[in-house]
Parts: sequence; structure tokens; C-alpha cells
Amino acid sequence: MKNILVPLGLSEHSISMARLQYTIDFAKELKATVYVVEVFKELPRSSSLPSVNKTLKEITASSIQEKVAKIDKKGVEVIALPLEGELLEAIPKFNLKHSINLLVLGAEVKDIKDLYFLGAVSGSLVKNTEIPVLIIPQMYTFMPIKKTLMAVKSGIVKKKNALTPVKEILSTFGGDLKLLQVKTANFLAEDSKFDKDLGEITSSYKSSENATLFQGLLEHLNESYPDLVCVFRRKRGFFAKLWEKDAILKKDFDSRIPLLVLRGSD
Repeated sequence: MKNILVPLGLSEHSISMARLQYTIDFAKELKATVYVVEVFKELPRSSSLPSVNKTLKEITASSIQEKVAKIDKKGVEVIALPLEGELLEAIPKFNLKHSINLLVLGAEVKDIKDLYFLGAVSGSLVKNTEIPVLIIPQMYTFMPIKKTLMAVKSGIVKKKNALTPVKEILSTFGGDLKLLQVKTANFLAEDSKFDKDLGEITSSYKSSENATLFQGLLEHLNESYPDLVCVFRRKRGFFAKLWEKDAILKKDFDSRIPLLVLRGSD
């Protein structure tokens, strides 16, 4: 993961800055570059407006740089990235040209007492982009990721390179991966098969029978005490249903540790 992108302006200032510091601390371990994003709105087209829009871009870049200057960069290359338009369109467009390996998001809240785990913008980015997403709890401080709990229904990984982020995390921190397979009512015989790459990175395996993947995950969190939870974004199953609506309430899902969402099957 050489290029990590983190948007600002989605949350209350202190929460956004804590997430930025986490991203930089994380990037330092992976020797990655951090792109810090804020968007600006292009004004309606007119013969006199190109220079105005250029000024808006410069103002946004300056705003990002001021915030970055207050953060301990720890030798990490941090690039201020003003993007024109809406985040939901601007980030995928930038990714096509620059190959972003990880998107860092968090609880999109203006108030720390907010009922949402993810707001509409962050939820839409998780659902609609092809970039793996790391979701950070509010005000979370970076710590080495030694234990990862991956929850799956199926052991089949159809997306090429889908496991690359978790492989790099395991390699960087010398960590272990516990694989939890949750067998629900719609469990298929083919789900018992395991992708070779997934098997190679698995340190321990456990199966569980639950109504949903989420219930199985909750049941085993306290048993495992992981530093990171990892799931796939798939078209069927609990997490697919969870992201049917862009915003996600805390009553439907919440996590007090980082959550890595990998690209699922087509």
C-alpha cells in the first residue's frame, strides 16, 4: 500500500485531525504516501471564471497545508490534494490516474454524540468505490496491528488482489490472522472451499453458526481481542444489507477498533 488517501471535512475538526494523525502513523509503518483531500466547488462556467476556480483550488490547498502543519508527520510524505466537485465522484476519478491503495474513513459526525457510525458520504464511498477502506473509530490512537480477526461466510475470494491490503498489514507488523467462518441459513456447500491465498495467511480457524455474519463477529470479538477486524464487501449477506442505505446507524453496526473493508466478489 504505497498511496493512502484520507478526506478531511467530514467530521468535527478534532475527530478529523485525530484520524489524519492515525493515517500518518499507519503510513509510516508501511512506508506509504498520504494524500490529504478536501473538495472545492467549481463555479458556473464563464469566460472569466477559470482564474477564480484556480484561486479556489489554491485556497483549498492552503487550508489543507495549514491543518497538516499542526500534525506530527514523522517523516511521511504528506500531499495536500484539493479536488474539484463532490467526494463521491472526485476520489474514484483521482484513483483512476494515481492508483490509491487504501481509503481511510471514520465516523462522519459533527457531534461526538451522533447516532451514526458512518454518514451518507462515507457510507457511499465504502459502497461505491473499488478502493479498500479502513474505518477508524472516533479519536482512535494508532497501535501496531498484531492480531487481525477476519470474518467471512465464504472462503472463496473472487476479486484479484483483494487480499493485498491485509497481507501487507500482516507482513509489516508480523501479525497473525484468525479466520472466523460464520455459517448462516443460506450457507452453501461451495462456501466451505477456501482460496489458496487466504489459507496461506491464516494462523487459526474457527467456524460458528449464527443468523448473520455480524452476530458471529460480535460473539467472537471479546474472545479474540483483535487489533483489527477485516470483512469483505459482498453483494449478499449482512454487510451488503447494511450498506443498502448509505448512512449507517450505530444501533445497526459499530466498531471500537479499526475495520478493514476489502473488495468483495462481483
